[in-house]
Amino acid sequence: MFSYQLYSSRNFPPMAKTFEMVSKAGYTAVEGYGALYADEAAVAATRAGLKATGLTMPTGHFGLEQLETEVDKVLGIARALKMERLYCPYLMPEDRPTDAAGWTAFGARLQKAGAPYKAAGYGFGWHNHDFEFKPLADGSIPQDRLFEGGPGLEWEMDVAWVIRGGADPLAWIARYKDRITAAHVKDIAPEGENADEDGWSDVGHGTVDWKAILAALRKIGVRHLVMEHDNPKEDARFASRSIASVKAF
Repeated sequence: MFSYQLYSSRNFPPMAKTFEMVSKAGYTAVEGYGALYADEAAVAATRAGLKATGLTMPTGHFGLEQLETEVDKVLGIARALKMERLYCPYLMPEDRPTDAAGWTAFGARLQKAGAPYKAAGYGFGWHNHDFEFKPLADGSIPQDRLFEGGPGLEWEMDVAWVIRGGADPLAWIARYKDRITAAHVKDIAPEGENADEDGWSDVGHGTVDWKAILAALRKIGVRHLVMEHDNPKEDARFASRSIASVKAF
């Protein structure tokens, strides 16, 4: 199914309007992020938006600190919004390990953080950016070390960030095909273009070979294909053009 990461529309309030836009564009699902369930009122508003449009929220992003310290709250949010899988999405630069042992330890920390969610029946894993693919001093790759420390972690693969990290997404799909349970479908503008959109583009209008990558993801059974743009000038344009492109592949 094609989902829509609501973070893409964070600069285009209100969110109730975004739910309507996404539904009309042809999506059946959305992915949540922290602001949408920051408190009870936000959770209620998100539930209302889903109910009004018939959209589902099978996946959601939660910060590591909240996952570790507010287990009951996270489980309550996941139940209220009928999520299936939870992903930790980011690590601030000052918190990132600097060597292989550190990344392996971080993977173990993630696996421990995910244990209560997995016990409750939810999928749990990591969502990458580019820094996980920058070689360490010993030549190893943080993403490998992270998975070494967390052998039970799932992976929501952000394909465009893998590419920006200097790696080949098809090789990584083949390598970790048993871990990938969702993927972010995002595109990269040709070099020097779309500077006002941080170098991203609408899916199918950039440089990423999405036809081949979607085929590879579907072949390994990935169901959650989440459209995302980190900084679109027009979220409705991005949403509609992107789903039209991928449906043509």
